[in-house]
Amino acid sequence: MDELPGSVGTSASFSLRLGQTIFSSASLLFMSMGVEFYSYTAFCYLVTIMGLVIPWSFTLALVDGYSVLVRRPIRQQGVLIIIVVGDWVLSILTLAAACSSASVIDVLLHSGGSNCPPKFCSRYQVSAAMAFLAWFLSSATSLFNFWLLSSL
Repeated sequence: MDELPGSVGTSASFSLRLGQTIFSSASLLFMSMGVEFYSYTAFCYLVTIMGLVIPWSFTLALVDGYSVLVRRPIRQQGVLIIIVVGDWVLSILTLAAACSSASVIDVLLHSGGSNCPPKFCSRYQVSAAMAFLAWFLSSATSLFNFWLLSSL
């Protein structure tokens, strides 16, 4: 298999990684704009995971961009295993953080609204939505790279 769209070293992978970086950064930004996020463990967990996803995705976006420029996709099995495992772990952690944050926001909104001012709750909702979008792109790259690894 010469080139699987979405696998490491392709322009589609570069786009997916750039999207992951943007959505993770947006999630972190919206969560951090409300200075009261530290009151809830799920929000702290989301901030921590997004802080891990941003450098991972940005670094792999740089690798993908370089591979596209020199027209040499990465096909070393050891490197692909590290990328697949890293993507898989971060994808599961991102999904867990997004789900836990969304559930806490739902509980806060349905508890009468006294625990969460509307300004903060709307920011937290946008942050959770951005985390879900980052997870979707992360799971896509994980699957594409796993597919490439299994075909080698």
